[in-house]
Amino acid sequence: MATMTVWRFDDAAGAARAQAALTELQQEGLIRVLDAAIVEWEPSRKKPKTHQLHDLTGAGAMSGAFWGMLFGLIFFVPLLGMAVGAATGALTGSLSDVGIDDDFIRRTRDAVTPGTSALFLLSQEAVIDKVAERVPRDGELIHTSLDQEEEQALRDVFLAE
Repeated sequence: MATMTVWRFDDAAGAARAQAALTELQQEGLIRVLDAAIVEWEPSRKKPKTHQLHDLTGAGAMSGAFWGMLFGLIFFVPLLGMAVGAATGALTGSLSDVGIDDDFIRRTRDAVTPGTSALFLLSQEAVIDKVAERVPRDGELIHTSLDQEEEQALRDVFLAE
């Protein structure tokens, strides 16, 4: 079973610190990273900077379209207004079919704000207690677990480019 997690940090560099810990955990076989991305939001910026972590991911990584769409729903749709927001209703409905629902989007949007950062992670086979010990302590975990059927549906939607 895959798990989509979001680790939120109290500063714009926190996710980069978590990325370093995650790299070590993966090398030690304590987690299998399927895909990952970072959001860094400097306090002086109107919108966050986002990027996919290609160095951590394997052959099953999602396309950039997945991260772009997810980050668009979380961070940019609210800025575009109700007309564009209404047009995304069907899209958010299809994401709920794969374990990413309106509550996940809302909680993430509320938590990741200017001056913070976040590590978005799709992973498997995590040794939870070891991962929790090594992730920087200033992180707040928000997560949605995906079962195998939801994971495959997510891959089917986003792996095709």
